[in-house]
Amino acid sequence: MEKLREIIDKQRKGKEDSPVWTVGEQLLDIAAESQLNLELITKDLQIEEMDLAHAEKKIKAWADKQKKVGGCVCVSPKVSDGILREFYGLSPRDESSGKVTVTDGGYIDIGAFL
Repeated sequence: MEKLREIIDKQRKGKEDSPVWTVGEQLLDIAAESQLNLELITKDLQIEEMDLAHAEKKIKAWADKQKKVGGCVCVSPKVSDGILREFYGLSPRDESSGKVTVTDGGYIDIGAFL
């Protein structure tokens, strides 16, 4: 988790309280769920097209589609969680239990059964 935090801190340096900053915080929370999430996010963030700024653009694109007339759109943590999981190829969260589910071809976190 330390390596991931270093990568995230480097990518969001000077961007405190910005959307990029909050994406980093949300990815830290998602990475804490499982070793697989931690490994995938750490690896992906080292690819320029998968960095925090690109992930934030995916969330902004969703928000822009929601605009009706003027104004701004807020994106809930639940929605941004889904966008980030899709962007980084992570298993979706099971809404009924709040836990991550394994999709076809995914990995099973044995620790989830303990």
